[in-house]
Amino acid sequence: MAEAKLSSKCQIVIPRDVRRQLGLKPGDKVVLVVRGDTAILIRKPKKSSEALARIAEGVYPPDYLELERQSWR
Repeated sequence: MAEAKLSSKCQIVIPRDVRRQLGLKPGDKVVLVVRGDTAILIRKPKKSSEALARIAEGVYPPDYLELERQSWR
């Protein structure tokens, strides 16, 4: 877990290990998602369609679709 401190100008520096893990470089944009009293920082995708295409990846087991189709018969 990385920690950052809010400056007197209300700015933060994203720790180096977090920047490396997210592949962030100067000029890249990030998105902050607030859920209650928690903020989640994510790298802004270059294309929204790419982010949405993989949004449910890994949610269902590999054979889920086939089992679902069989239940319709």
